[in-house]
Amino acid sequence: MHSLWFDYHLPVIWALLLSVVVLLYVVLDGFDLGMGILFPWVKDEEQRDRMMNSIAPFWDGNETWLVLAGGSLWIAFPKAYAIILPALYLPILIMFMGLICRGVSFEFRFISKPKQKKWDFAFSAGSIVAAFCQGVVLGTVIHGIEVVDGKFAGGPLDWAHPFALMCGLGVVAGYALLGAFWLMLRTDGALRLRAKQLAMPALIILFAFLLGAAIWTPLAVPSINTRWFDSAALNYIWVLPLLVLALVWWAFSAIKKGRGGQGFAATVFIFIFSFVGIAVSIFPYLVPPALTLWEASISPESQLFMLLGVMPLVPLILAYTAFIYWTFRGKVKTGDTYY
Repeated sequence: MHSLWFDYHLPVIWALLLSVVVLLYVVLDGFDLGMGILFPWVKDEEQRDRMMNSIAPFWDGNETWLVLAGGSLWIAFPKAYAIILPALYLPILIMFMGLICRGVSFEFRFISKPKQKKWDFAFSAGSIVAAFCQGVVLGTVIHGIEVVDGKFAGGPLDWAHPFALMCGLGVVAGYALLGAFWLMLRTDGALRLRAKQLAMPALIILFAFLLGAAIWTPLAVPSINTRWFDSAALNYIWVLPLLVLALVWWAFSAIKKGRGGQGFAATVFIFIFSFVGIAVSIFPYLVPPALTLWEASISPESQLFMLLGVMPLVPLILAYTAFIYWTFRGKVKTGDTYY
């Protein structure tokens, strides 16, 4: 009896843990990347300095969640890892190159003044590329990966289809909105006003993406079509898009009223409920439509052993993250610097 319980529930627990870690990365590094996405639309150098200083204490720690997500996938679901990585080598490689450019620009931009233009470009381009590639990865997983005999059987550019590219643009818009609300929350004066101006087009693009995804996904993926329009599922699954629609309205209202904290919270919940919608749509598959959670898992004994090692790490990282955010709370003023 205990063996059957572990066989079924451990992969689900690991999937929930992986989902939480991915969401933490998306939310925490999302506004960091959003800063770089917004960078080309802010021309004043003092304002650009404040943008970077607003995230300087946090950005490298936020990337911890990406490392933990990749490690969790590798140790708990190695069969899925062995399929997803070959299918997405190119966008994942480009994503890491973008993150490296973003990181290097942080270290060199302030010390290279007044010749920092190339680092401004690296910061912006790296952020946009990384965000876009993350959306492409998401779109490819939702759309499905071709698998034969437990191995990736597609080509190197299978990810380059319109649905995945649309998801890439949607993630860029979502991160830009997070970044704009972060600036509204953490800055004042002309920069806060500029962030408010940039938030509205980001929200409009994000809403257009959400609407497009809601229409396109069931048309592109038959299994999701069946899940969404099954008579039993209709009783609960349509609550999610209604919640997202209400959150979009909340974000719109927050922009109009200039309430950065409320807007940031609304955008975070948009990401959370969208993620829940994806999970509900593809469950029990980890690699749709070929590999379920249980088929992708290693032995329950190994999963339990590693879960006992990983579980203490998450609250420790959360506690440290909370401490850093508390320490560097408040508005970022002109002249404040962390580099």
